[in-house]
Amino acid sequence: MMKSRIKLNPLSTRAVIRSFCHLLFVLALGLNLISCDLNQKQDKIMHHKSASELLGNPDYPAMSYGGYRGLNRQEQPTIAQLKEDLLIMHAMGIRFLRTYNMQFPHASNLVKAIDELQKAQPDFEMYVMLGAWIDCQGAWTDAPDHAQEDYKANKAEIERAVALTQKYPDIIKVIAVGNEAMVHWAASYFVGPKVILGWVNYLQGLKKKGDLPKELWVTSSDNFASWGGGGPEYHNADLNDLIKAVDYLSVHTYPFHDTHYNPAFWQRDLNAVKSPNEALMNDALAYSQNQFQQVANYLKDIGVEKPLHIGETGWASSSDGLYGPEGSRAADEYKQALYYRLMRDWTQKANISCFFFEAFDEPWKSAANPSDSENHFGLFTADGHAKYALWPLVDQGVFKGLTRAGQSIKKTYDGNEELLSEDVFVLGIETQPHSMQ
Repeated sequence: MMKSRIKLNPLSTRAVIRSFCHLLFVLALGLNLISCDLNQKQDKIMHHKSASELLGNPDYPAMSYGGYRGLNRQEQPTIAQLKEDLLIMHAMGIRFLRTYNMQFPHASNLVKAIDELQKAQPDFEMYVMLGAWIDCQGAWTDAPDHAQEDYKANKAEIERAVALTQKYPDIIKVIAVGNEAMVHWAASYFVGPKVILGWVNYLQGLKKKGDLPKELWVTSSDNFASWGGGGPEYHNADLNDLIKAVDYLSVHTYPFHDTHYNPAFWQRDLNAVKSPNEALMNDALAYSQNQFQQVANYLKDIGVEKPLHIGETGWASSSDGLYGPEGSRAADEYKQALYYRLMRDWTQKANISCFFFEAFDEPWKSAANPSDSENHFGLFTADGHAKYALWPLVDQGVFKGLTRAGQSIKKTYDGNEELLSEDVFVLGIETQPHSMQ
């Protein structure tokens, strides 16, 4: 059988070629879009760490943060100001922030600012431990009732925290029920652990129902004594039940305050010590480690295993009162820098998250007395000067191009160690050369 010869039309051939080329273009475009989509999803996955992946991870250093720059909290930081601070903290390596309450717009605006920065800058990564403030009935009055909680206010606070977490689950990784809400020296507002337990169980219930992310961790952030590291007045069944209910314990430790309230901590002969300030700060580190261990020992005593992290610790850089030149002499930038370095070194190596208190000075803390130590716990001054602990980062150009309140990031004391040393004192040594040892 003879095969018929087919005569090709040149016009038809060109049409086929054009169609084939168009098909290749469409396929290439589609593959490119798929690749972009996969990359975007990968970026989202990389910026979506769970609490269990963040806490104790040395790649995600933590910091306590309050962005208040004025003399009262009614003067709320703007979104632009919050972004300014976020970029500064991100530049110094901080990736996990702690807030304290939902009563003001600060926390919700901070989370919004993080969200906006992440959308604008794919490499910006920051997570939040969200605080919900808890009060007793009659808190901050002359007659606080520590046996009862302010249920209406506390419920509203928890509901605000839940709503914000539901809106930003990729940013908020921990909810902390109360801040130093159980320690007895918080005489204006403290409650018993049963109150905290009730709200922790409520949040854990929402997780089980799927109303909150299952990977969200719930805790309370409190003094080491309140977590069982204190005396028998803190040891009870409600505390034990609370420890079992939280996902981890957020423990506070403040050797700084005990330089006054426990004077024996500071009383030693330092005249024969080569570097008295360093000796004192090594003692401060050991003091914090001991308080942390006291909580671990209590957990062992009651047969409970839970992660422990430091929800708060810090060192003030200035004081005119109990911790200043006429008091324990604990407050100065040099000792703050030593403590910051020692705590970071210990906790990073031990896989303990440490929310150092705090990033920036907050003048509202003691507005009537600007020299009060409570105004000076920041690693930055309120106007954005980097204190001695951060001078090396300034030298490295980490903050280049960043500002706070329109001011570039510069060193305190104009970077002059001789000037700084004039404000450094050691208890029991009345005269000393300009040496920061």
